[in-house]
Amino acid sequence: MTELAGKVAIVTGGASGIGRGIAQRFAAEGAHLVVADVRDELGESLVDELNSTGANAVYRHTDVGEQAQVGELVDAAVSTFGGLHVMVNNAGISSPLRKGLFHEDFEEFDRVMRVNVLGLMAGTRDAARHMADNGGGSIVNLGSIGGIQAGGGVSTYRASKAAIIHFTKCAAIELAHYEVRVNCIAPGNIPTPILASSATDEDRERLERFEARIRRQMRDDRPLKREGTADDVAEAALYLATDRSRYVTGTVLPVDGGTVAGKVISRKPADKSENLQQQG
Repeated sequence: MTELAGKVAIVTGGASGIGRGIAQRFAAEGAHLVVADVRDELGESLVDELNSTGANAVYRHTDVGEQAQVGELVDAAVSTFGGLHVMVNNAGISSPLRKGLFHEDFEEFDRVMRVNVLGLMAGTRDAARHMADNGGGSIVNLGSIGGIQAGGGVSTYRASKAAIIHFTKCAAIELAHYEVRVNCIAPGNIPTPILASSATDEDRERLERFEARIRRQMRDDRPLKREGTADDVAEAALYLATDRSRYVTGTVLPVDGGTVAGKVISRKPADKSENLQQQG
């Protein structure tokens, strides 16, 4: 459990959900860790929990929607631990749930794009500036299968995740010269608190019904029937953060149980021979 021993890593949005899972995994692998978030109580509690088990972690309040705070976060990691080897741009918010596109006023467009896209772009830029002068590093951006597959609802969120995927590929090409690798993880159907943030008190019950229906549909469409977890995404982040992926950059890795690969067939073949006959 020492794949990140001696490495310094930042995880934005690290106080809960997928970010928390990644922070826990990185700490378990020996990383010197900076957890960044706007939910101070959750972030500080996580750091206390990690340090009680022998980790070396600090918390820093950071709103990634403010470029200056992102730069200060990178500077703090370097000054605290002496460098930066892994940057995980995970922080993100959802756009509000509406009844449909005709009812969308895009009131939250600027905030969603500023946090999800601009914050991630600034995190990539500021981390890469340090990495380029210090032997390279790994940048892991968190997208979503919502940025790969089109669908109705939360259109601003989906658009922001599509932008993340394209930006990741562009940055990977530009930064490869400096041995800075940039990759994207696209989680799918991982239960996290992010969707709840799109609800108001008035539509929270409607949101819960909507989420249950969507998750049920995704389970039906997903080839793998086991439920995905934040730990599954954390394992993918660990792979991209380490030298095991030293020849991997500009990729988009769905962690979605096969959802974007295609829908399952209508019935399960009786046995392998029948499956081969169907393919032949």
